[in-house]
Amino acid sequence: MPDAIATGLETLDELCINAVRVLSMEAVQRANSGHPGTPMALAPICYALWTRHLRHNPSDPNWLGRDRFVLSCGHASMLLYSVLHLTGYDLSLDDIKNFRQWGSPTPGHPEHGVTPGVETTTGPLGQGFANAVGMALAQAKLAAEFGRSGHSVFDHWTYFLASDGDLMEGVSHEAASIAGHLRLTKLIGFYDDNGITIDGKISLTLSDDTAKRFEAYGWHVQHVRDGNDLTAIDRAVSAAQAEESPSLIIVRTHIAYGSPNKQDTPDAHGAPLGEEEVRLTKANLGWDSAEAFAIPEQVKVRWRGCVERGAELQADWQRQFDAYAGEHPKLAGEFLRRARGELPSGWESALPTFDAAQGPMATRAASGQVLNAVARVVPEMVGGSADLGGSNKTMLQDAAPLSRYDYTGRNVYFGIREHGMGSIANGMALHGGFIPYAATFLVFSDYMRPPIRLAAMMGLQVIYVFTHDSIGVGEDGPTHQPIETLAALRAIPNLVVLRPADAAETVEAWRAAIDNRNGPVALSLTRQKLPILARSQLGPASGLVRGGYVLAEAGGGKPDAILIASGSEVHVALEARGKLMEQGVPTRVVSMPSLEYFAAQPASYRDEVLPPDVRVRVAVEAAYPMPWYRWVGDAGAVVGVDHFGASAPAQRLFEEFGITAEAVVERVVRVLAS
Repeated sequence: MPDAIATGLETLDELCINAVRVLSMEAVQRANSGHPGTPMALAPICYALWTRHLRHNPSDPNWLGRDRFVLSCGHASMLLYSVLHLTGYDLSLDDIKNFRQWGSPTPGHPEHGVTPGVETTTGPLGQGFANAVGMALAQAKLAAEFGRSGHSVFDHWTYFLASDGDLMEGVSHEAASIAGHLRLTKLIGFYDDNGITIDGKISLTLSDDTAKRFEAYGWHVQHVRDGNDLTAIDRAVSAAQAEESPSLIIVRTHIAYGSPNKQDTPDAHGAPLGEEEVRLTKANLGWDSAEAFAIPEQVKVRWRGCVERGAELQADWQRQFDAYAGEHPKLAGEFLRRARGELPSGWESALPTFDAAQGPMATRAASGQVLNAVARVVPEMVGGSADLGGSNKTMLQDAAPLSRYDYTGRNVYFGIREHGMGSIANGMALHGGFIPYAATFLVFSDYMRPPIRLAAMMGLQVIYVFTHDSIGVGEDGPTHQPIETLAALRAIPNLVVLRPADAAETVEAWRAAIDNRNGPVALSLTRQKLPILARSQLGPASGLVRGGYVLAEAGGGKPDAILIASGSEVHVALEARGKLMEQGVPTRVVSMPSLEYFAAQPASYRDEVLPPDVRVRVAVEAAYPMPWYRWVGDAGAVVGVDHFGASAPAQRLFEEFGITAEAVVERVVRVLAS
């Protein structure tokens, strides 16, 4: 590549910035889809940040001491891919050319685990913003727990880039509020103030004073009037690093900067510029090469300086960590264990046991006892509730509140911010060093559905504690009674839903959730008390890990009917079994706390639990029946609830809605007669 390509450009800095713009618009053009405008606008910010401020090592994207960078406006993915390629991450020019293609590590929106250097999956606007808050919270907590005077090994920063759309989404308001409240000083964000959305000028939809809004949240706010002013960007980052609060840098940019006909227009947001406009833009930027994906050698050298710089930064950090470990070997060892995602040896011995003599107990109450017992020996467990800690039973009795004055606290008061809570929990899980849990009523999981979905997509270990899980909520009425919620959660790939039938199964549910390192787990727990089953006469609760297991046999012979149930309705099924056995119908009861775990079992095991030649199968669950039809078969039936609830005592609701032993018996008899 001849150096003449730089003709007409004033500085090497400008050439390096334009390389990002050109790569981005050319990749979008080649894919014939994507978002070229925002990468072209934000190229100077990323150049300044990645080459001068961000502590990262392209040769080791998972270096523990690195700063985190989140592209919240994930539609601008080519910005991140261009920068990752140019700075020397394992992302080739061919990968850039294959943007948005099958099997490429450059998908349409950044995906954690697919592309080296991508810290989180973004695209759904606002999620990355809140993930960054979670990462900054994890950093603050690690520094408080492990940091010691004279050592600066836990002082990394979290940076994010957000668009107008990110700041419009409600989750950003929730996350910004709690970030300011907790005074997360290592959090610095850039707001791309380009005045354009897909539908047109932002004045169509927004007249907020963003600066005043964030100042009211407790953030330090600065303005950079020209997004191409590297000196101003550098100065703003340095000023933000000196503040004792999270910082937002509002940068005035021009979408599709350099495009003669599409700069500052919605046309540049979500569609290729067009071959002719790409040619005109190159000329306008002084980019002399007509060859696509051409990168001048001096640009490569300047950007690839990040490799040497990153190696030096990591080596320096390692020296500091080694010195820290020499003085504090136990702390260093504990930090490394948690960073590796290893559980403490023998942690399961802390799990409590329950038996029938203890009397009825709500599974939410049992869950609270299990959580408190385990948290004493698994210190990385941290979390809280959306202002329902007492109801969800998620308060750690031996722990302090986490606050701006004490980040060692383990009880996180998220406030009534379910969406933000879920996204912050994702950020903590992504950062590493913690097993976050988040709690609310099951029906309000709808408020945090987007981060649940993304946690499942990324395979993050986040534990959701959802209580008040059925019409058993009673007098609170239909607004608080989840009907369709379990079916909706079970439809999310890679999310495990566990609905234990009693305290003993609740212990096993927590065991499974803590052991499950490949994705999130949702615990569905009762408000109402349930009998603790006499396990000496029934199948062991450890069967939960297989999703479904034989709880009660048919009395020595082959069953004529099988009742399948989860949670509180297992007790209804057991009562119905007794009545059917009295009528001479040999009946098996299968407790199925997890449809996901059961579906993952070998066919031989599933057939053992649900013999194919037993056609009379009736599932019982006080929720929408749809997920159960797979297991009852064409000849079976489901006793469920396919309408909204009502306000009345719980027992009356179960009777009125037909979730009773009598109704189950009637259904079995009807199926037998058909």
